Amino acid sequence: MFTIKKGSFTESHSDTLIVGIFDKPLKFEGVLNGLDKSFQNRLTDLVKEGDLSAKKSRVAVIPTLGYIPAKRIVFIGLGKEKDVDFHSIHEAVKKAAAQTKECSLESVSLALDSFITENVTASEAAEAIFEAFFLARFQFTGYRTPGNEPEKMLKSIDVWTEADEMEVKAACEVGKAMADGTNTARKLTATPSNMMTASDLADHAMNLANRYGFEIEVLERADMEKIGMGAFLAVAQGSVEPPKMITLKYNPKDVWDDVLTFVGKGVTFDTGGYSIKSKDGIVGMKTDMAGAAAVLGAMEIIGELQPDQPVMAVIAATDNVISGHAFKPDDVITSLSGKTIEVKNTDAEGRLVLADAITYAKQQRAGRIVDVATLTGGVIIALGKDKTGALTNNEPFFEQVLEASHEAGEFIWQLPLTEFDKERIRKSDVADLNNSPGREGHAIMGGGFIGEFAENTPWVHLDIAGSAEMSPGVMTRTLAILALS
Repeated sequence: MFTIKKGSFTESHSDTLIVGIFDKPLKFEGVLNGLDKSFQNRLTDLVKEGDLSAKKSRVAVIPTLGYIPAKRIVFIGLGKEKDVDFHSIHEAVKKAAAQTKECSLESVSLALDSFITENVTASEAAEAIFEAFFLARFQFTGYRTPGNEPEKMLKSIDVWTEADEMEVKAACEVGKAMADGTNTARKLTATPSNMMTASDLADHAMNLANRYGFEIEVLERADMEKIGMGAFLAVAQGSVEPPKMITLKYNPKDVWDDVLTFVGKGVTFDTGGYSIKSKDGIVGMKTDMAGAAAVLGAMEIIGELQPDQPVMAVIAATDNVISGHAFKPDDVITSLSGKTIEVKNTDAEGRLVLADAITYAKQQRAGRIVDVATLTGGVIIALGKDKTGALTNNEPFFEQVLEASHEAGEFIWQLPLTEFDKERIRKSDVADLNNSPGREGHAIMGGGFIGEFAENTPWVHLDIAGSAEMSPGVMTRTLAILALS
């Protein structure tokens, strides 16, 4: 899709030429030397008139009118050169790509060297630009009857640079892979639950396995009954849809041990069960599998970029519905770990499916576990929708996850998990654990319950109930960066 080119980007014949400009004040010099002359100084006039600005995230689309071969130039304001970094380029390009989404683009040229600073290399700029561009241009078209307008397909990108061709090419591939995996997670999450059942998630995992050579295992209901996955099966028992426990394994080594493992909540629709949600609260519950989607998106990136370490994905996929067979409040169930659970709330089902998924991951030699789940409304009350809440039993491992999230630009905030919290989770007259010990500290209670099954295995819990709504596909890149680090 993309080609690295040498020479002057003003020679481009693409539909759209993308150029970064710095506010210093804006002068057409250095990499941009000669561009204004090609326009007979018209660009300088546009700067004076305020139509063209290099202020941060300002975007100007200028028709070339035949002054250069390209049809239009998209100027992206980057602000002060000393302040530019990976994330500021990412945000500026994402905004520009969104603004030009309606432009008919078959070909794009990127003046990569116009984004380079003392602090940002060509490779860093290329990765940021490609990731942001393809993230911004993603659209979930839904199921409307197609109209007569031709589909706008991007066919090629020319990257004009004097930097090392192989390094830039590799960076472009990383950026596009990060965007594609995130967009996969977005698409899975947006798909209606009647078209995204547990079986559909398993089919998607199978396609990834076939494409990238992953080892795959899908446990069926009978398999889970045989080994005693009582917590997961309790949630699934009300549904006519067969539950699936999906495992993907990527292993570039000769040994399989101490494996980095991602566990995703794949509840494809959540009614709340007999603790039924309100008529407003139930709308949108097709997205309760966003954790599974993030894990599958991350595995796609891993398949493309081939990290050096083994990675495993475990996804517990089912829906949580009401029927004569559904589990009920006051039921006592026995998990795969052998721990018994008193069910106080059937709408606290995510922690139940993840309990057995984490135990199963440990049986498959998980050495470090990150679970990702739209787990609680409590995390939204505590942190809002722009933040992912986290819990951990291992601070050094959490620091690794946090560093990956910073690199991805995805905000994580750690919540405390104290001995008092654990005592509340373990307080039951009839069982080892209580799945819903009260609304106080709800996000901590939910995540802390999962921690009872992680036990001594290094574990980080990511509650994306709010952040997945605000930023679909969230945590996909954080997981992938963690695997690549």
